[in-house]
Amino acid sequence: MDNLTHSLVGLFLARTGFRELTPRGTAILVLAANAPDFDVVSWFGGTLTYIQWHRHITHSLIAMPVMALLTVAIVRVLGRAPLRWLQAFLIALLGVVSHLLLDLTNVYGVRLLLPFTGQWFHLDITPVIDLTIWAILLLGIAAPALARLVGSEIGEKRPNAGQGGWAVTALLLLSLYDYGRSILHTRAIATVDAHRYNGLTPRRSGAFPTANPLVWTGTAELSNAYIQVPVDLRANFHVNDAETYYKAERTSAIEAALRTLPFQRLLQFVQYPLWLTEPMLDEKHSTRVRLVDLRFGNPRATGFAATAIVDERNQVLDSTFGMGVPRLK
Repeated sequence: MDNLTHSLVGLFLARTGFRELTPRGTAILVLAANAPDFDVVSWFGGTLTYIQWHRHITHSLIAMPVMALLTVAIVRVLGRAPLRWLQAFLIALLGVVSHLLLDLTNVYGVRLLLPFTGQWFHLDITPVIDLTIWAILLLGIAAPALARLVGSEIGEKRPNAGQGGWAVTALLLLSLYDYGRSILHTRAIATVDAHRYNGLTPRRSGAFPTANPLVWTGTAELSNAYIQVPVDLRANFHVNDAETYYKAERTSAIEAALRTLPFQRLLQFVQYPLWLTEPMLDEKHSTRVRLVDLRFGNPRATGFAATAIVDERNQVLDSTFGMGVPRLK
């Protein structure tokens, strides 16, 4: 999820009472709720470094105590205030857990079992940036602020009045929203999986979220192609709305592209890989090879994609990785 969501969840956890366990409790929870994203520094190494290290070891189960302890140490040094170390560590651990749970809900996913396996775990129920979640969390900020304003007008002097209750309410609404999305996600997958496409039954089916919880991007993998089709749970499903993206045969040009770093990095990340090849109009009779992750785009708007230009002798002339402008996910 985005860092505004992580920060507000950390703030609300603090307001439910956990901040009372130690001095600087709010700072610890807000920072810990963002701590796994310390790996964002990998962006300065370029997109290839970023895709390798973002949501890497800092987002794993084994690193949770380390990230929690690091958070407490940072707050202790910068805050220059004594802490109750055990309590501070435990609430920091809670903040880190909240981060991993939120990231687990979206399409990008997390590699919880690093360094033992690089398997990605993702529930695919929420976009990385979800405006409805923002609205829920901002309600938890605005409501007590409005209550304080009204209270000041009538002479009440309770600056934190209502914060705890609204924090609990916001967290409960967030949990109910994610649960509702999980139910709708299951229905969307079942809808995609219940149909045949080009006379074939899907090998596997997925549904990726949009801003509207009732509208999903359905994806079905066939033996020779991928199908993408909008799934609107408010209306009838229309197979004729589906788009077919045929898989390229595994050619020597693809094998050459596979040996390059951009393709190797993307293969560690991609979940719905579509290979595309097309001839180039040049004197070297080159072939453009592309690997697209259909979770984040399609051949027209590729989002996460690796591209290589391979000549007639299967020599790679150029190989790049781009994150493009993926659809809201």
